[in-house]
Amino acid sequence: MEKQEWYLEYQIQYNRPGLLGDIASLLGMMSINIITINGVENSHRGMLLLCKDEVQISRLRSILHTMDTIEVTKLRKPKLRDRLAVRHGRYIHSDIDDRKTFRFVRKDLGLLVDFMAELFMKEGHKMVGIRGMPRVGKTESIVAASVSANKRWLFLSSTLLKQTVRNKLIKEEFNPENVYIIDGMVSARSADEEHWQLVREIMRLPAMKVIEHPDIFVQETEYKMDDFDYIIELRSHEDQEITYETAEKQKQHGFGDFGDGFNMFDF
Repeated sequence: MEKQEWYLEYQIQYNRPGLLGDIASLLGMMSINIITINGVENSHRGMLLLCKDEVQISRLRSILHTMDTIEVTKLRKPKLRDRLAVRHGRYIHSDIDDRKTFRFVRKDLGLLVDFMAELFMKEGHKMVGIRGMPRVGKTESIVAASVSANKRWLFLSSTLLKQTVRNKLIKEEFNPENVYIIDGMVSARSADEEHWQLVREIMRLPAMKVIEHPDIFVQETEYKMDDFDYIIELRSHEDQEITYETAEKQKQHGFGDFGDGFNMFDF
């Protein structure tokens, strides 16, 4: 029988010496292997486990619930968020009211790149929207995630190096394995009908599409916010407000989304 992966997360109630060793010893006696372990925010610790069956997990759950030094917060088959939490030592935060919206700040670009890379490796039609002010690192993060996922990226519209608006692609560029990047603001302001025909053609392709400024994009197209599978919000700091009025002014003056000290060629 193939072994199963599980995610265990617990909050430390009383951090006495040897606590982690006791839990590791318990898992060892139950023949449950620890794949990865890390601290996960606010006195939480997360572990990726490998075991034979759910009977082992059921027994483990019963024993852990008798321990007054910890409180089990998660014991489940690992989700993408769990794997990234163990890898980076912190959780991806999602919107309480809209569970498909995920929030990041600039200091967590590594976590964001890993998250998007995992999304890019999914097959089939997917739409990802990314919100953020100019110069915060949106486009560079998309490119870095494409590289991490071993995917080719193609700009249909962008301001990364200079303003780009494409009206056609060569045959080889129509590939479901590609990541197609659209700047909704550039397309809305500068593009003609040929460009929009190309965008619609790409939208029908079973591939990953990433749209910067998705709110502007849906204003100019027949697509709706409900059509997006994921929405990512990237801020330079936690309290930054994302407003399109400022972004429009900076775009009109030719500023791209380069952030200070962040270079796409670092990846």
